Amino acid sequence: MYRIKKELDKLGAQGNRRYIPSGGSELIDFSTNDYLGIGEDVALRRSFMAQPEIERLSFTSSASRLLASHQNEYLALEALLAGLYGRPCLLFNSGYHANTGLISALADKDTLIVADKLVHASIIDGYKLGDAELARFRHNDINHLERILSAKAGSFSRVLIVVESVYSMDGDIAPLEDLAAIKRRYSNAMLYVDEAHAFGAMGERGLGLVADSPIAADVDILVGTFGKAAASQGAFAVMDECLKDYAINRARSFIFSTAIPPVNCAWTRFIVEKIPDMNGARKHLKLLSQRLYDSLKEDVGNSVATPTHILPVIIGDARRVVQISRDLLERGVKVLPIRTPTVPPHTERLRISLSAKMRFSYVDLLSAVLNSLL
Repeated sequence: MYRIKKELDKLGAQGNRRYIPSGGSELIDFSTNDYLGIGEDVALRRSFMAQPEIERLSFTSSASRLLASHQNEYLALEALLAGLYGRPCLLFNSGYHANTGLISALADKDTLIVADKLVHASIIDGYKLGDAELARFRHNDINHLERILSAKAGSFSRVLIVVESVYSMDGDIAPLEDLAAIKRRYSNAMLYVDEAHAFGAMGERGLGLVADSPIAADVDILVGTFGKAAASQGAFAVMDECLKDYAINRARSFIFSTAIPPVNCAWTRFIVEKIPDMNGARKHLKLLSQRLYDSLKEDVGNSVATPTHILPVIIGDARRVVQISRDLLERGVKVLPIRTPTVPPHTERLRISLSAKMRFSYVDLLSAVLNSLL
């Protein structure tokens, strides 16, 4: 126990000790992933609950998908997503479950995983649960990826290229067309794209950056989550029937987890049915992003070329970023600090996350306070 206490004290001295945050509804929350503002929409919740069939739905599945008695809500949600994406779909309990389950299932000793340096921890944890070799390429550096593949791809029966479409801590976008072009040059390559932060918030129908793009057919596995823009719980993966069948048989996070509650699946389906028609909210979210990006001083803003609904302000010091976050809270603005190991050392930051329910005055207040503090 002494060693544990010592480690906690060390984290505290470095400014890297974490606490569960508190805060009231009076704060303007720039740390939520409720990108479309659905989580705050009381009218939508009332409309969902007013449906007579909701009363019959259970608040627990009581078993894994492979054992659960009632499958109708899961199958209906998977069918809806399969129709939107044009490929089979499989539900998971969270984005973390999807990535750890799928990556580990594919990570045998004859597989090379080539992942962007900034992919989510769940992807790396999936690799650790398997037997594959891992190579990391510099963030969004296509030339570096090409050099790794040229040197290593021929030694493996399968190569899994893993990226995010929108990166959760930087808000920048992967060069998807370049990635697809590289994938086509290697007959043993598969392309895996995590769209957790794009689903709902981006794309012509809110399906992310892949679905309505020219490279949709080049993406072998696409992962999306419901806990962000869709204001629900769980995740999904779209892939061909063979991969879906393989995941059902080999993804341990799917096989050994109690499934999400049927009532939750019904709520998710209720929301996903509406997401393609929420272009007004997505347009407003894009305008908010551009306004905030333009209003920050050059030495306060970030380095992304195209602003998205995620905007990091790099501070580079853990203790200082914690203090700035506290100063913002005192002014009624919640922007929580992001520190190591979530981001690399010396890139500690404020991660600003926008919601379509926000007013322009909210981002104006945030930019004014940040410009005065930094």
